[in-house]
Amino acid sequence: MSHEPLKFAYWVPNVSGGLVVSKIEQRTDWGYEYNKTLAQLAENNGFEYALSQVRYMASYGAAYQHESTSFSLALLLATERLKVIAAVHPGLWQPGVLAKFLATADHLSGGRAAVNVVSGWFKNEFTQLGEPWLEHGERYRRSEEFIRYLKEIWTSEHAELAGDFYRLHDFDLKPKPLASAGRPHPEIFQGGNSSDARGMAGRVSDWYFANGNTPDGISEQIQDVRDVAQVHGRTVRFGVNGFFIGRDTEAEARDVLREIVDKADREAVEGFGSAVKEAGQSTGDKKGMWQDSEFADLVQYNDGFRTGLIGTPEQIAERMMEYKRRGVNLLLLGFLHYHEDVAYFGREVLPIVRELEAAELARA
Repeated sequence: MSHEPLKFAYWVPNVSGGLVVSKIEQRTDWGYEYNKTLAQLAENNGFEYALSQVRYMASYGAAYQHESTSFSLALLLATERLKVIAAVHPGLWQPGVLAKFLATADHLSGGRAAVNVVSGWFKNEFTQLGEPWLEHGERYRRSEEFIRYLKEIWTSEHAELAGDFYRLHDFDLKPKPLASAGRPHPEIFQGGNSSDARGMAGRVSDWYFANGNTPDGISEQIQDVRDVAQVHGRTVRFGVNGFFIGRDTEAEARDVLREIVDKADREAVEGFGSAVKEAGQSTGDKKGMWQDSEFADLVQYNDGFRTGLIGTPEQIAERMMEYKRRGVNLLLLGFLHYHEDVAYFGREVLPIVRELEAAELARA
């Protein structure tokens, strides 16, 4: 287990509809003023990172969406310490343009910009914008080249890349992003459960995000990525998605979960489930995301309920430590009522996590 403190990130609600596909009340807003206050609240309640979602069109309960990179920059400029990760789709971005944007954002924020490279599961976002939709393995090959391009242009004065999707010819990006110890360029995150995703993470990414899963399920993914990384002389860090329902009693927390699922927008959840399972089935080994997700899992669209961060502060803190023992470095959290729940996390849960970490470190 890492001796570093467990890190925390939150999903930026820059997409309407909240983080659950349910008709339950969600005191969460997708607008900028709400999110500006949230970002400031989060960095003062133990959050080191925020992840801005990427959506280009209405889908599955998300009628409206703010663009991720511009929204991330706005949040960076509204905060002092928070690192903001902008999700982007290769195929909808030219990587040199993104590299330039992120280099500028990095300077404006004092080295706090980051990127999450999303290979894509929603076919309509590409085809309705007039872009080709590649098969699963090709999407990941493109993403891997995309990341190699970003790293090359950010670190080389004579950037060269000759790939199947992207090319660089003796290019010198100026200014480069800010570099610091352990951070030669903005951190690069990626997600995906498939073998293609795990291999790509081991070869090129700084961070691997996993959908919500049990500790045993996460352990398998971590080991697969580490095996690939070891062959390439690399290390990768790991984040896991989890939906947080912390209440003073376990019964209260379970009641909230029950109400979320009971009031699910069935049509939207079933539409989402159909789309993502079709995308997952296109993988060669059927290990794509959402392949074993049930209806209730899909109400939180990245399987966040499966991580089990539901209960009292003590129960949630113990569960978080179980993931840390399995090799997880970061927990990416979603909430029902963001302002209230983020403050509750910082006040009630985070101190217990830090106490448990200190106790384990003393024993070690």
